[in-house]
Amino acid sequence: MGTEGHSVGEGACPSTADLALLRQWNQLQAAFRRLNGRLLDDVEASTGVSPSAFQALWYLVSSPEYTAKMSQLSGILGFSTAGTTKVADRLAEAGLIERAPSAADRRVILVTLTDHGLEVASEAIRTFLGALRERAVEPLGTEGFAALVKSVAGLDPGGAGSVGGC
Repeated sequence: MGTEGHSVGEGACPSTADLALLRQWNQLQAAFRRLNGRLLDDVEASTGVSPSAFQALWYLVSSPEYTAKMSQLSGILGFSTAGTTKVADRLAEAGLIERAPSAADRRVILVTLTDHGLEVASEAIRTFLGALRERAVEPLGTEGFAALVKSVAGLDPGGAGSVGGC
């Protein structure tokens, strides 16, 4: 196809339409990345909870009995086992979690929020939600934000379910 087409052939340069589509995608993902970074920065500035620690705490708050397997935590964080262990070490040193082998399978390590961890996680989540409302919901409006979420979620056939919590 020519430069106005919608296909990139072998050795051909992307069309004007293809380049515009790539720019739109870049704007979308970059804006989300920056917004998420600002939200996590707000949490860290207010509570001292780092982004990776926040993700771990958030996941544990939404887990049954505030407990999850280390392997699940690793999947949520997108870290290697060693990377997840480092995050868990810092959380344990701060008294936010406890680790113990599973009674059902001693090879499995379970991570559980402590009472202090639940307090810190709840404060961090409130901070995150406040920042989310200020930076995303208010500018778009409640209905606009819901429509955006629905539209983007519709593109993810394997998307996560609802978020539980306390």
